[in-house]
Amino acid sequence: MKIAILGFGSVGQGVASVIAQKSLGLTVTGIADSKSGVIDNAGISLAEALERKRTTGRCGSPGISAMDVIRMADYDALVEVTPTNAQTGEPALSHIRAALECGRHVVTSNKGPIALAFQDLQSRAARKGVQLRYEATVCGAVPIFHLLEHGLSGNRIIAIHGVLNGTCNYILSRMDAEGLTYDQALVEARELGYAEADPTYDVRGIDTAIKLVILANAIWRLNAHLSDVEVTGIDNLTPEALRLADEQGMTIRLIGEAIPEKGLLRVSPRIIEWDHPLVVHGTLNAVTIETDLAGPLTIVGKGAGSIETASAVIGDLLFIRDCYVKGA
Repeated sequence: MKIAILGFGSVGQGVASVIAQKSLGLTVTGIADSKSGVIDNAGISLAEALERKRTTGRCGSPGISAMDVIRMADYDALVEVTPTNAQTGEPALSHIRAALECGRHVVTSNKGPIALAFQDLQSRAARKGVQLRYEATVCGAVPIFHLLEHGLSGNRIIAIHGVLNGTCNYILSRMDAEGLTYDQALVEARELGYAEADPTYDVRGIDTAIKLVILANAIWRLNAHLSDVEVTGIDNLTPEALRLADEQGMTIRLIGEAIPEKGLLRVSPRIIEWDHPLVVHGTLNAVTIETDLAGPLTIVGKGAGSIETASAVIGDLLFIRDCYVKGA
């Protein structure tokens, strides 16, 4: 199967590295970053593209844009992994719409378009008879959507509770383990590359809320928006709050919750017992899915990282190849 990659940062390079290392039957015919692009319908040398990006900051020629790749390259599926813009979804939203209109499958890790325009994008994909897959938008390497769609097929999903942001979980884990203040743990998270220079989206719960919107719309078709989520972050938590919780055999985690029967979409720091399934450490993510047949299931895994996120993208690509692309 032929693919094109838009966005050649951490995730895009991770996807290219995995394809270069493994015999997955995937050929990359187009790549674009914010400054350049390359198209070769016979197959791009990924080793050369990765080296060019490392040494020049560009993946290809300045005269080739992302839209050129969408419209001119020969590919079956577009991988859209440009940076997330939660306000507008752009430029990823335009990229995805253009590829769907060209009758191409789309796989994305970009939360913005999926949170803002899920129903519109799914309608466009259905009209063109192609797939829109977004496993990497929630919980990185954890295959939550494949589990919901296939492993739990026939179950009614009652509720979702989860630790959906690795940055917040790392900060809370360090405040717990070492008694660090919020500011000290945040500095440590930045030094280790777990927190952005501007961590507002993470620590104020916005990133978790966006993921909750994606889950609510994908599972229950709620047509929810970010403004529908009640959000409280962790930026005002003190070591004393964690110490008091610990004295009662409890700890604090930032939990996203979706319970449609109660009309509940909420992100907030919650006091939970130390042996609760959602008490995970470091940058791990954990999600408990409540179902009517299987009961509660909790899945745990790495919620971010170049190769970990690439794992989710590759899983979506191989699903499309095996189920929808003839002769791939």
